[in-house]
Amino acid sequence: MSNPDTTGKAKTLAIRLDPELHAQLQVIAQLQGSTITDEIRQAIVAHVATLRSAPELAAQASAVLEDIEREADTRRGAIAALFGDQPDPAPRTRGGRKGSTATETTASDS
Repeated sequence: MSNPDTTGKAKTLAIRLDPELHAQLQVIAQLQGSTITDEIRQAIVAHVATLRSAPELAAQASAVLEDIEREADTRRGAIAALFGDQPDPAPRTRGGRKGSTATETTASDS
């Protein structure tokens, strides 16, 4: 794994730790000859690797993908209903909206 701090693409996170846990982590990092940041990064990588193989998480991810696809289909349908398959060749009027006319009724005319 490359060092994210040198790639320019790393995300910075701030976490809060209880003082006791921080002290333990500090001792672990010192004994390992590393830094607290490296120990946290290694723990996160291990956690993600463990969850990556969890069947229940994969099932949840599939459900989320299905929701995304349904939402995308709904939005595609909305766009198709608004604009159809081809752009409307009708010229735009000075109001900038399709189908508007120069004699539109405004709220103050009502």
